[in-house]
Amino acid sequence: MPRIVETIVTTTDAAGHPHIAPLGLIEGEGGGWIVAPFRPSRTLDNLMAVPFAVASHTDDVRVFAGSITGRRDWPLIAADKVKGVRLAEALSHSELKVQRLDDDEKRPRFHCAIVHQATHAPFEGFNRAQAAVLECAVLVTRLDMLPAEKVEAELKYLEIAIGKTAGERELVAWAWLMERISAWRAERAAG
Repeated sequence: MPRIVETIVTTTDAAGHPHIAPLGLIEGEGGGWIVAPFRPSRTLDNLMAVPFAVASHTDDVRVFAGSITGRRDWPLIAADKVKGVRLAEALSHSELKVQRLDDDEKRPRFHCAIVHQATHAPFEGFNRAQAAVLECAVLVTRLDMLPAEKVEAELKYLEIAIGKTAGERELVAWAWLMERISAWRAERAAG
């Protein structure tokens, strides 16, 4: 199984409009990364039009939760070497150029070379609440694919880390995700 790194990927359309998406980059052979967006998605459309992406590495889990819950207004700045943008508050970033596309009906794979990398701020370490928010964010993207019992069991476990280790950022991100889960629960109850 390849290593997957959860990050924020920005792409741009042909007119230069940016799109922010949380994605798990798949470690490619030879040191590059594979971007594998689902069909349909703006990330996929953008990569087809402009074959560059920027992976912004951040410890601010609000960006992950916010992107999933419709909060995509995060400060961006121009990338250094490729056509694109990165999170202004990224701890580091990697600029990627598509080298090859493995097309697929469900999830095409864009094999990318790293064109440029830069570090902008120190990484101060993880807390368990950050990991819980990331896991919950992934869970929220799969609410319609998983049995309700699995969702509820996962949430019960993740809430432990939130209760024990969350700071302000993690609590805000968790609240946004729980709004989405509450809406999902209401839809299920309405039948």
